[in-house]
Amino acid sequence: MPVTTIADKEVHIDEEGFLTEFDEWDRDLAIALASNIGIDDLTDEHWEVIDFLRSDYQEQGETATLRRVSTIGGIPTKSLFTLFPKKPARKMSYVSGLQKPAGCI
Repeated sequence: MPVTTIADKEVHIDEEGFLTEFDEWDRDLAIALASNIGIDDLTDEHWEVIDFLRSDYQEQGETATLRRVSTIGGIPTKSLFTLFPKKPARKMSYVSGLQKPAGCI
């Protein structure tokens, strides 16, 4: 896997720029990743989604889909589209330092 530097930290990424090593992620990196995709301020609502995704990943071994975040995480789909406009599953996974969900284009 390629290595790149984001927020002064070397991280492993795949060909689409998603982190491949769970433990390389931290909150400062999340802020930089969000900025890379046009989200300049991570609110408490963003962190709720990010924390759910990372926790669920540790339990399930794969990145949660939009539907899972909505039904299990209790975060309405409409809110996810507001927090992570256009392709929310892809963007929230990217900021969370996870691979994009299976089936995500």
